[in-house]
Amino acid sequence: MRLNVAILTTAAFVFAAGMALLMALFVGSALESRSARHVSRALVAGGLPWVEVSADGLLVTLAGTAPTEAMRFRAATLAGGVVGSARVIDQMEVTPAKALTAPRFSLEFLRNDDGISVIGLVPSSWDTGALLDLASGLAPEDALTNMIETADFAIPAQWSEAMDFGLVALQLLPRSKISLATDGIQVTAISDSPAQKRHFDSELGRKLPGTVPVIIQISAPRPVIAPFTLRYVIDADGPRFDACAADSERARTRIIAAARRAGVSGSPACTLGLGSPSPRWAEAAEVVIAAMAELGAGTATISDVDVTLIADASVAQEVFDRVLGEATAKLPDVFSLKATLTPRPAEQGAEGPARFSATLSPEGQLQLRGRLTDGRMRDVVDAFARARFGAGNIYVATRLDDTLPGDWGTRVLAGLAALAELHSGSVEVEPERVALRGLTGNQEARAEIARQLSDRLGQGAGFAVDVTYDERLDPARALPGPQECLALATAVLDQRQITFAPNATAVEGESSSIVRALALALADCPGVTLEIGGHTDSQGREEMNLRLSQDRAAAVLAALEAAGADTSGMTARGYGPSEPIADNGTEEGRIANRRIAVKLVAPAPAAATPVPVIELQPEDDGEAVPGAEDSDADGGGLPEDPDAEGEAPMGDAGDLVLADDGTPLDDDAAAAAAEVTPPGQEDAGTPELAPRPVAAPAPAPAPGPAPADADLAEPPGPETEVEPETFDWQPHATPPSLRPLRRPQEQSQ
Repeated sequence: MRLNVAILTTAAFVFAAGMALLMALFVGSALESRSARHVSRALVAGGLPWVEVSADGLLVTLAGTAPTEAMRFRAATLAGGVVGSARVIDQMEVTPAKALTAPRFSLEFLRNDDGISVIGLVPSSWDTGALLDLASGLAPEDALTNMIETADFAIPAQWSEAMDFGLVALQLLPRSKISLATDGIQVTAISDSPAQKRHFDSELGRKLPGTVPVIIQISAPRPVIAPFTLRYVIDADGPRFDACAADSERARTRIIAAARRAGVSGSPACTLGLGSPSPRWAEAAEVVIAAMAELGAGTATISDVDVTLIADASVAQEVFDRVLGEATAKLPDVFSLKATLTPRPAEQGAEGPARFSATLSPEGQLQLRGRLTDGRMRDVVDAFARARFGAGNIYVATRLDDTLPGDWGTRVLAGLAALAELHSGSVEVEPERVALRGLTGNQEARAEIARQLSDRLGQGAGFAVDVTYDERLDPARALPGPQECLALATAVLDQRQITFAPNATAVEGESSSIVRALALALADCPGVTLEIGGHTDSQGREEMNLRLSQDRAAAVLAALEAAGADTSGMTARGYGPSEPIADNGTEEGRIANRRIAVKLVAPAPAAATPVPVIELQPEDDGEAVPGAEDSDADGGGLPEDPDAEGEAPMGDAGDLVLADDGTPLDDDAAAAAAEVTPPGQEDAGTPELAPRPVAAPAPAPAPGPAPADADLAEPPGPETEVEPETFDWQPHATPPSLRPLRRPQEQSQ
């Protein structure tokens, strides 16, 4: 019995102890869970979800990685506020502090008539003394505002190059904002006139940095056009504008729409200007263009409020009368119309047609031939020519004829003034018309010449303007050759190399900015035959490296196209590890071998069957001169205008396409060759795009002393009259060497 009591007593104690232990465990677990839960809620509410909370009895442990020391302290404080600071165990870590990175250094110039402000952050080691001295000299007295801050970091690459260009722009542009940085330069300026804008573009283009992208935006006020002129021509080349002016954007839209309805193709140029004689200018232009479309051939000129319409001799009289009547009724009241139907040519007398001609060579030599009224007119013409073309550049071989029309002198001087606007060309003056042909490097020359002739010859006068714009003669638009394009691209890749992630082909990050810089460097290289080559190191299988390099080269080519570069002549090729430039046994060598490179490639020869050589005229010198098939019947002249506007540079549409043996190709073969060789491209090994040689003109006889009696020295009859020579200037002569301009954006106010 006593044994049972002892056992029961012992069992009771064991049971009680077990229950106490269970209760303690339960209460402790509940307390730990509650503490951890409340602390976690407080930390999340405080914006610290990264803290890991755990509880052990009454103690709460905080773990995790704090972004900063301040965040770690804040987390410990919040937890201590919930359970008491004594119960918090801090086991949190802090993210190691990163090394300070260099800031983006930049500088901005603001210049106007009131002064100059210089704002930006520059390296402390860069000397700003020369910059401030230059700015002080340009600004009015005490009008320089210096807001430059410095930071103690190394001078970045391309900084000096960007600053040098910025100082050039600051000196050149009196009203400008110039933002400079190593990753890009932006120039915004205002010019006083379109001519000054072209000058600014040209000067800045010659100083462009080789590796820093540049965006140039120079605005110019609308030009004052006097007389306000529109000249519309329909001839064998189709309809076109010789000159077009509009007083508003809406008027220009209406005029261009009317021209397109009349058959003008492309995007005809029409200048926005000041000086319109009537708010109904666009309405008058629409009426005149529609009338010309019905006539089918001729010229129409609107000079201020005077409208001159000259129909071609091929137009029937009844059609001319009907169209003239309708146009007269539709024209606004302020405009006056004078219309002429050109008579069919009649037989000339023994004297032949009266004619005066002037020929200007690319070297600036002017030859004057043909008829003038009297000695006084000859002296006036000679003095005018010497003043405009230089006293030492004139050769005069004219004769006197007192039967010429009374306005002959006016017509001759107007023709010479128009010829002075060209680089080379000729003008022919006849009783019924003045014809001008030639080359120019000024895109506005055709319109300006048409305005001059319309103003000086008067209403009803007939004239023809056949002027070709040659981009090679434009100092603000001279294009680089293939070798220079290669140098521009190589300069970009020498500064910064396009890189890829391991086994990746995507162009991203820093490489994207390098591709954009490369696209900008090649902006003036349309159709250049460049090869984008991909190269790898020797690690890994050769087949895999070859495929990877091809994919990377193709990715760069696609990125260039996306960045706006003309990639029509470019190709992508992977070389794998086959062309190392460094030792693949070292890490530095392998890095150098993993690269993108560019090189010129020679276009493949066209496979075409040659056709017989074009038969030369008797007066030809035996050389196959480009464009000879388009010459005038007299053996001289310019190649025919390649398009209605005459804006294509010589050498594109005007040159013959030749087979390997030198014979010209027919149209089908030339088209096939054009698919292989982009227009305007020469052999990759050629240092520059040089035109094919042409025969040198025979030197003009040196002007000798004039006879005492000029009239007695003249030929006695028409059979010995000095006829105008064929053009002795070379349309394909090598233009002056010009620094290329990388297409500053056009903008006008």
